[in-house]
This record gives sequence, structure tokens and C-alpha cells, in this order.
Amino acid sequence: MVKFVIRRLLQMVVVLFGATFVLFSFLFIIPGNPIDTISGGKARDPVIVRELTRHYALDKPVYVQYWHYVSNVLRGNLGTSYKQGRPVSTILHHDLGRTVQLALVAIAIEIVIGILAGIVAAVSRYSWYDVLTTIATTFAVGVPVVVLGLLLQEGLAIKTAHLHGFWRFLRFPLIGRHGWKSFVLPGFTLAVIDLAFVTRLMRGTLLEVLRADYVRTARAKGLSERTVILKHALRNAVIPVLTYVGISFGTLLGGALITEQIFAWGGIGQELVGAIQIQDNPIIVAVTSYSVFVFVVLSLVVDLAYAAIDPRIRLE
Repeated sequence: MVKFVIRRLLQMVVVLFGATFVLFSFLFIIPGNPIDTISGGKARDPVIVRELTRHYALDKPVYVQYWHYVSNVLRGNLGTSYKQGRPVSTILHHDLGRTVQLALVAIAIEIVIGILAGIVAAVSRYSWYDVLTTIATTFAVGVPVVVLGLLLQEGLAIKTAHLHGFWRFLRFPLIGRHGWKSFVLPGFTLAVIDLAFVTRLMRGTLLEVLRADYVRTARAKGLSERTVILKHALRNAVIPVLTYVGISFGTLLGGALITEQIFAWGGIGQELVGAIQIQDNPIIVAVTSYSVFVFVVLSLVVDLAYAAIDPRIRLE
């Protein structure tokens, strides 16, 4: 176990360095001039342009810029935003909490509703509920996130704005953060596609496990169907679901670009979109590096969770 963790940690370091260097290379060759962003498009004097270029080391080769960036990161300095003039660490600290809160709501919806719906669909195979679940998940996967978000805003925010009295609980904020209700629409919008995949994956893997020999043996011993499913079948069936949920959580923590834009959430996804539009490279590199870091850490956590769920799995 210890050797496995050490090996994975070393792999994480290699992945982080490789991903950030590739990103630096792309930012170095794409069209555009960061000086326009730094100066607000007002730098016309060649002397000023040359001085800004030298100050931000934009005249150096990509590997020199990358080494300069890594050296600063190791000292806890993520750089300064070209546009905002603030430290990138301050910007991320302000926006990260909002993204994490929204991601936790979305992943809770995926786990609770998705796993339960998948279990019920597998147990009641070919029933009306199973058919309804198949239709609903197909629809959820096929609807674009932007369309779903706008439909929810129209149906549960705009159309319900006139409700009063007892029916006020159906009113939800259109955009922004205004209490716990603000999490409902963006949280569901963010979770719905992965929720559909979790439901289908849970149903499929559980059906496969229920046909295994050890499940038939457990039934032959006279165990109740509930004990067979929860104690024997579910433990093995949930492992592929755990993998998908871990990847999904990494995606959510990396910032939900479309959802945060639709609901003006103000997380790192929305910050990244704005940075890309104006070529604010320090923010782009920092957010992307953070996303890669989240993915590799969650990948390690998921692998370790395998052993906790199923002791037969050996990581060595």
C-alpha cells in the first residue's frame, strides 16, 4: 500500500509538470498579445511595450517562462492577473469556495438520487419504473446543459416569480446567490447529465452482479433479497460507479463553465471563461493547473477507496 501511494504521488508530480508545460506551450504560440490585456489596450509607445514585455518575461523562450512560473509557485506565488492587477491566489481563494459549494451539491444529487434510482431500476427490471428511468436518463443525456439551465430559469424562476403565500416555496432565484434556494437550479443543472450516467451505470453493473454465482449461492442459503442486494451484490456493483463519481467530482471542482455563466454564480469556471476571452494567462494557467491537481488527487482517493469497499482488491 505504501509503495503504491508513493508511486502514485510521483506520477502526480510528473502529470502536473507535464500538463502545465503543455499549457504554457499553447499559450506561447496562440495568436494575441498579452500586453494589450496588461495595459488595457492603451500601450502604444514602443518603449512602454518593451518595458512591459521585459517585466513579465514575455520576451523569453517558453521554457524560461515556465521555469520562472514554477519557481514562483514553489514559493507560493501564482502570479498577478494581467487585467485585474490582483494576485491570482487571492482571486482563486475568493471564487474557489463558490465552486466547491456548488460541486458538493451536484455530487450529492448524483450519489443519492443516481445510486438509489439505479438500484430500484435493477431490482424492478422491465417494470414501468425501469422503463420510465430509461426514458428519463436518455432525455437527460441528450439535452444540452445550456438549454436545461435556461428551461429551469424560465419554469422555476421567471414563471413562479408572482407566487405568494403557501406557493412561495416554488420560487427560486434566477441568478446569483440568495440563500439555500440559489443552489437548487444550478446544482440540478450541473448534476443532471452525470446523474443520468450514474443511474444507468448503477443499474447495469447491479444487474450483472445479480447474475453472479456467489449471489445465487447467497439466495440458496435462504438470505433475504434485501440482504443479498445490500450486503453482497451492492458492494461489488458500486465500484465502477465510484470511479465515475470520482471523475465527475473532479470535473465539477474544476469549475462548471456553462452552469456558472448561466446562473452568474461567480466561481472559478466563470473566472476562467473571462480570462480566456481577454488572454489573462496567469489565471488560465492557475485554474487549469488546479483542475489537473484535483483530478490526480481524486484518482488516488478513488483507488484507495477500492480497497476499503472490497478487501479482495490488491493495489500492490
